This record gives sequence, C-alpha cells and structure tokens, in this order.
Amino acid sequence: MISVSDTLIDSQNETSSPLGRRRSAVGRFLPFFGPALVAAVAYIDPGNFATNIEAGSRYGYVLLWVVLWANLMAMLIQTLSVRLGVATGKNLAEMIRERYPRPLVWLYWVQAELVAIATDLAEFLGAALAFNLLFGLSMLEGALLTGAITYAALYMQRFGFRLLEIIIGSMLLAVAAGFVAQIVMGQPDAAPALEGLLLPHFPDGYAVFLAAGILGATVMPHVIYLHSSLSQRRVPAKTDEQRKRAMRYYRWDVIIGMGIAGIINLSMLALAAAVFFDNGRTGVASIEQSYQLLAPLMDRDLASTLFGFTLLLAGLSSSIVGTMAGQVVMQGFVGFTIPIWLRRLLTMLPAIVVIMLGFPEQQVLVASQVVLSFGIPFALIPLIHFTAQHGLMGNLVNRRWVTLLGCVIAAIIIALNGYVLAFELL
Repeated sequence: MISVSDTLIDSQNETSSPLGRRRSAVGRFLPFFGPALVAAVAYIDPGNFATNIEAGSRYGYVLLWVVLWANLMAMLIQTLSVRLGVATGKNLAEMIRERYPRPLVWLYWVQAELVAIATDLAEFLGAALAFNLLFGLSMLEGALLTGAITYAALYMQRFGFRLLEIIIGSMLLAVAAGFVAQIVMGQPDAAPALEGLLLPHFPDGYAVFLAAGILGATVMPHVIYLHSSLSQRRVPAKTDEQRKRAMRYYRWDVIIGMGIAGIINLSMLALAAAVFFDNGRTGVASIEQSYQLLAPLMDRDLASTLFGFTLLLAGLSSSIVGTMAGQVVMQGFVGFTIPIWLRRLLTMLPAIVVIMLGFPEQQVLVASQVVLSFGIPFALIPLIHFTAQHGLMGNLVNRRWVTLLGCVIAAIIIALNGYVLAFELL
C-alpha cells in the first residue's frame, strides 16, 4: 500500500532519471486514482442508453453537442464535489446537515432518496432487460439476479475498497471497449457528426425534452454526494500545500473518469444515428428494438451481442454505485445507515413493481432520467455555495469564474427542467 508520505510529503527519494521520474509520478498519482471511475459509472447507466438511442435514431447526430456539454458540466461538478471533500473532510450531505435548518435538511434527504429510487429503477430495468435479451430470462428473473449480483459485489467492500474500485473500473472499461468496437463496425459519417458536436440547436420542442433527459442521465445528483465522500478521507491532506497537490491529482482522476464516460455516451448516440437514422429507422426508441435491429442493419451478429453485454455491465455497475450513494446520502443527512442488503432490497422494489405491472421499459427509463434532472439543482446549488466560501474552503476556494460558471450551469439545468414541466403539462 502506498503511504501518504510517499504521495504528498516525501519527494526527496525520487530518482533523477527520466524513467524514475515517470515511475515516481505514477506512484504519487495512484492513491488518488479511482473515485472518478466509480462516479463515472453512474454516467453510463441504462438511462443513458434510453435517451441517447432515442436522440440518435430520431434526430441523427444533431444532439451530440448536448452530450458533449453535459459531460463538460459533469467534469466541473465532480471536480467541485472532490474539492469540497478534500478541503473540509466532509461530504456534501454532511455539510448540508451541519449548516442548513433542520426542516430543510429533511426535505433534502427525502428528495435525495426519491432521486436514488429513480436511479435504481433505471439501472435495474436496464440490467434485467439485458438478461432477457441475452439469455432469455424473464424481466422478473433478471431483476432478481441483478439484485443478487450487485449485493455480492457490494459485499466485497469488506475486503477493501480498492477491490471494489477495480471491479467497477473493469466494468467501465469493458463498456467503453464494447462501444468502440461497435462504432468501428457502424462507421458513423464524420461530417454530420462533427456538425452535431459543434453547432448547438434544437430541431423542435421534443428535442429539448430529450436534452433534459440526456442531462439528467449524464449529470447525476447522487454521485455528486458520493464523489465528495470518496475523496474526503481517502488520502489525508493536512497542510495547504498537501491539499493543493491532492487536488491536482484528483483533477486528473476526474478528467480520465469523466472522459471515458463522455466517449461512451457520444458513441451511444453516434451509433444510433449511424445505424438507425442513416438507414431511415427514425422510429427506433427503445433498447429492445436497438438490440434486435443492430445485427441485421450492420450485417454482424456480434453487434447485438456486444450491445447486450455493454447494457448488462452498465446496469450492474451503476446499480452498485447507486447503492453506495444511497448509503452516503442517508448517513450524511440523518446520521444513520441501514444494512446494505436492506437498502438493496428497498431500492429494487420499485423496479420489481414496474416489471410486474408491465409498464413499457423505454418510457420508464426516459422518464426516470427526467426525474433525475430535477434533482440536480438540489445538489448543485449547495455545492457551489459551499465551495465559494473562503472561510470554509481555505486555499481550495473556487475562483470567481468557476463560481460564475457553476451558477450558469445551474441556471441552464433549472430552465430545462421548467421547460420539461411545461411540455408535460400543456
């Protein structure tokens, strides 16, 4: 195990050779590497599959810019979450409990739990659907198997958090590899893809609704709480210089983790655009349709299999992370936790009910992502508020332009949420 002194304090033993310096730099970075990979898993859950597939099949490459900007927003937000944990030694939920009035804290806790339920709903449905498509299991059997597998993975925490990070990180990289392979097979058209990436616009009102869903699936409120927890005591930093150095490493962790998640999300939408939209299949709006049509349209049976396994890994890994976030939220807001098996059972119940009632999976998945987008301001506004206070953050306080940018992001999200509400009611 690499000690804190190896990473933050003792730099006198570094060798003068270029190879030695590279090894020393990697050795100093490794203790900080991992939290963003765990957080990034939440950015590629089955809700992302649902919103990105519908956006790509309906509008082609036009909404690629939404995915890009949502991912850039996620990088800033997750960096602020890490910064709060490093500077204060407390996570966001604990800070809210400490500094906000008690009735407001309870309101925050209730909405955070509702967000956690919406998150788990998408993850369970996605993983259960993957089991159904790949192995012919019923949706109910797939959901129960998902619950058992995710609980088994969470049980591994007792053998050290690093082991769980390795498991989750391996799943993330496997999903990324699967989509890279599918993109190579699908061969998206570069010119319209670049145009969609760089020229922001909405073709119609439903595109705005989908954009809110993409944002809700990309910027996830529960991992804003979780990420601050993962960094708060990971590598103790007692002096200003140690905190600044820790943040430099954590920034690279965020760039790597969120960068991988961004590539996966962009690949999802581009794949749907290349395979469905470009072939006139603009009505493809479900994961199941995608699985069934990928192989014949791409003339490769492997395409559907890869898609199914990426969906399965995304659902399982994001379900693990969602349960971890739920524990952090409960501990932070109300000061107690419940056994992992009980939280796993409670959060999977809504998915079981949805499956038993026979609701359409795709509509539930997209709706759950819109619900998540409404939870983002509840986490984002206090995060910006706390990280802008010099007395609280010390030398890690936000620069003014960072605080201003955070406020702009919050305003955009709130405006999109308002539009979605008006769209639904009118």
